Amino acid sequence: MPASDRPQRAAAAEISVTSFWKFLFVVFVTGMSGLTCAEAVVTLADRTPVYRAASAQAEISAANAEAARGGVRASIPKSSDGHYWANGRANGASVRFLVDTGASAVSLTPDDARRLGFDTAALSYSNRVTTAAGQARAASVRLASLTVSGARLENVDALVIEKGLDTSLLGMTYLGRLASFQATRQALILQP
Repeated sequence: MPASDRPQRAAAAEISVTSFWKFLFVVFVTGMSGLTCAEAVVTLADRTPVYRAASAQAEISAANAEAARGGVRASIPKSSDGHYWANGRANGASVRFLVDTGASAVSLTPDDARRLGFDTAALSYSNRVTTAAGQARAASVRLASLTVSGARLENVDALVIEKGLDTSLLGMTYLGRLASFQATRQALILQP
């Protein structure tokens, strides 16, 4: 081997060793960063999760999750007019709902809202909504509980439609919080 090749070979070996230590340093720093990030994620994950559906949100506690897992399927038979009409209980009073997956929220007629204990004259109709009858004003309310065919939810957001709603609607602030719902030819199946 010529003498002139030896210094180049030594320099190449020195560069390889230096590159190896740089690589090892980067791997070490990256690994430590990953551990630190994982620790932060675990720390933040101790909060109660919030699940959202449509414009509703509800904290899911361990007790509610356990009840939902063991919930009994409920069935709403399809009416002869082709719609799903549900007899429910809201705040302890009976309400007949038209199931409407196109409605963002449970929507109440003023008469139903009064039967549920809301003072419709004192409500703030500050929301604008579009109904089948056109534009309308609506007031936000919260139902302490809403049960349909045995599928019970608590703290359900709803709207009281000032004018233009003939029947109360069972919308997505209820349906979207169920574990699932399925429309068949004969019935609407609800899974709490």
